[in-house]
Amino acid sequence: MKELFNHINSRVHITEKEFELIEQKFREFNFSKKEIIIKPNQLTPFHFFVRKGCLRSYYIDDSGKEHTVSFAIENWFIGDYISYFGNEVSRLFLECLEDCSLLKIEKKIWEDLYSEIPQLETYTRINLELNFAVNQKKTLGALSLNSKERYSIFRRTYPEIEQRVKNYHIASYLGVTPETLSRVRSEF
Repeated sequence: MKELFNHINSRVHITEKEFELIEQKFREFNFSKKEIIIKPNQLTPFHFFVRKGCLRSYYIDDSGKEHTVSFAIENWFIGDYISYFGNEVSRLFLECLEDCSLLKIEKKIWEDLYSEIPQLETYTRINLELNFAVNQKKTLGALSLNSKERYSIFRRTYPEIEQRVKNYHIASYLGVTPETLSRVRSEF
């Protein structure tokens, strides 16, 4: 769990003793490549910290088309945040794109830790702010940038993801067809 300790300490300072308390609250799970660990219409009041592996969250629209919402690799958190924060059923699938080692924590347990380790609330706020900015950039990019520009930003922002996921997942994330992504990639 050293990865989680380092990640938290990259944003706020906690002691090793405080981390021991945090560490006790997480549960480790291992999942296989292609395993779906969250499905729509479930309450998912938890999220995962990625120790090892790569995942994607996606939804399927009414016509059956998949739309990749996000990816997560080592030292990132992932979950269905509509369900997590809104106490609603999940809308997303969460799929392992590689064999994964994940740390899972329930929302209530995480929030209970705030009173014992106030820096965790700051840590959570910082992560939410960063994620909000990333999602807003993605939304604005989808509205105003062409395929080549979106792909260029994706490559610069997530160079470690591009080599680990299938082309059609990247195309889905960018909101383009796999053929368009192929054409755009040939220009680089």
